[in-house]
Amino acid sequence: MAQAPLRFGLIGAGRIGQVHAAGIAADEDAVLVRVADSFVAGAQRVAARYGGIPSGSADEVITAGDIDALLVASPTPTHVDLISAAVDVGIPVLCEKPIDLDLTRVDALRSKVAASGVPVALGFNRRFDPGFASARARVAAGEIGELEQLSIISRDPTPPPAAYVGVSGGIFRDMTIHDFDMARFFLPDIVEVAAFGSTTFDDGAREHGDFDTAAVLLRGASGAIATITNSRHSAFGYDQRLEAFGQRGMLQVANAGTSLVSLFTASAVEAKPPYQEFFLERYAVAYAAELREFIRLVRGEPSTSPTYEDGRAALVLADAAQRAASEHIAVRVGIG
Repeated sequence: MAQAPLRFGLIGAGRIGQVHAAGIAADEDAVLVRVADSFVAGAQRVAARYGGIPSGSADEVITAGDIDALLVASPTPTHVDLISAAVDVGIPVLCEKPIDLDLTRVDALRSKVAASGVPVALGFNRRFDPGFASARARVAAGEIGELEQLSIISRDPTPPPAAYVGVSGGIFRDMTIHDFDMARFFLPDIVEVAAFGSTTFDDGAREHGDFDTAAVLLRGASGAIATITNSRHSAFGYDQRLEAFGQRGMLQVANAGTSLVSLFTASAVEAKPPYQEFFLERYAVAYAAELREFIRLVRGEPSTSPTYEDGRAALVLADAAQRAASEHIAVRVGIG
């Protein structure tokens, strides 16, 4: 007999909240029953389009007694308190990254989450991108031998608004954190971090003392090296690539284009259209797979959903990179 769809509560009706609302509505094993946002008109718009009861109160969603799972897509400073409240009443949580900008707050909740037995997953959706997931599985299967080098390139099409930069926690905690998780996906035992950052073009980053360009070097316990290249702008579209190099070969994941058609003329050969422009387009399949995996987790089935510990580990690396770039040193890390 088919199981009833999981009843979801959603907290946060902004851009990423709308993505998750659409994903819940599209999944036959999920239904949106409640949505909350402090800007209640946003919650009302999401509910009108995707279903559910709108509210201006997150507590109302958590304590109503009619949801099986909670999806947290509200601003980062709210995450710790919302996870804690959900764990208190035994509601599994899928929370957007990062858990918090302050590792002290993350660690204060750590033992409670671990002791509760309540599933808590982090929104590192890139693990579920078909290209990245395939490359990781093939590395794990030994297809290229022992992993020696991992290269991750992640460049956004345009910088975020200056006001966002000011509350984001900086490029390493906001943007590179996805890449830190991807590095750990391939190379779990990272022991040292070096990083450089510069501000070359973005006035918002300059205003708030942040970087718009960054490079990170990570060393694994095995001796393998991972590099991360970030930029807040890319003239040719959303630049998301990965290369895994080993003793027997190499695996590459290329950018996703907007078309498979190439142009051949007297002035250009193999001229191709630009890459996809937005993360929602590039990772649409990954978001859907992330939700499916979380549903399995909630139902007690085998699941590869990133955990609270994965979220903490990525923040440890982000903090280390910030320190390394600011102090011009290499930082040893212990994530356990």
